[in-house]
Amino acid sequence: MGWALHLHLVAAIAWIGGAFFMFMLGVSLRKKEDQDAVYPRIGPIYGYFEVAALVILLTTGSLMIASNGLLDILFSNLTNEVIDALRKKLYIVAVIVVLTVIHMTISLKTLHTVKTPLQRLLSKGSSMGIFLLNLIVLHYAMVLRDIL
Repeated sequence: MGWALHLHLVAAIAWIGGAFFMFMLGVSLRKKEDQDAVYPRIGPIYGYFEVAALVILLTTGSLMIASNGLLDILFSNLTNEVIDALRKKLYIVAVIVVLTVIHMTISLKTLHTVKTPLQRLLSKGSSMGIFLLNLIVLHYAMVLRDIL
């Protein structure tokens, strides 16, 4: 399953790198006019690219878990350093998926319209949550790599 690991790593680079780029873009574009000029053009391209990366991550991650016989172990009472770290990583990934669905739904619905205050809060909050949780997932990936 070496190809799955390599594809997983490339997708992780795309996913986390893209999130970091968009975060830096959001921080650097202070003026509303600049944001309105950039996000409607870049947002959809970025969104589809990131969804593809997320699908690859979920698919290759699932394949690696299944091919290494970890599926039954993850749902058992067994605990050890590897299984605990993998469980934490997967819980956070689940939250990231939910936040991504929220963010993408709002972004697609409001692409050429003005967001309501609630939509803006949910969109920015989910985006920030995805960004921060990505860093935690990356941490657990490094913990697992160090252990293995």
